Amino acid sequence: MAITICHESPDTHEAAALVRELDAYLLPLYPLESHHGLDVSALVAERVSFFVLRLDGVAAGCGGVKIYAGEYGELKRMYIRPAYRERGLSRLLLHHIEGFTRAQGVNLLRLETGVLQDAAIGLYRTMGFIEVGPFGAYKLDPQSIFFEKWLG
Repeated sequence: MAITICHESPDTHEAAALVRELDAYLLPLYPLESHHGLDVSALVAERVSFFVLRLDGVAAGCGGVKIYAGEYGELKRMYIRPAYRERGLSRLLLHHIEGFTRAQGVNLLRLETGVLQDAAIGLYRTMGFIEVGPFGAYKLDPQSIFFEKWLG
């Protein structure tokens, strides 16, 4: 089982397909005003550093980080395809993104996720993220939960 994590543009064929799959899963779960995920064009425009995790050459998941002026990084579009879950891949990808964020001189990683994302919430908590209030441009939203983790 060969696992690779590649830094690539979110508009590549495989990366964009993963983002579309994530949207297809999330869109029916929440009201439109509670969707905060960036689409592929916004990921590119906002210069999100994006990563695709492959298992034996097959794109199995993705995630990115947007760096805010060296102040903090925000985790974006973290997703593992259902067929590849329960293998520890999300932990590997998140560790990779944390390392990349630290290498950029940033020691704080933040994120927003939906309250119905039990597996994601569990992952973030077990990886040392603590619940916080809204940050940046986010507003209080009963459909959102916010986390952060000091990486230093």
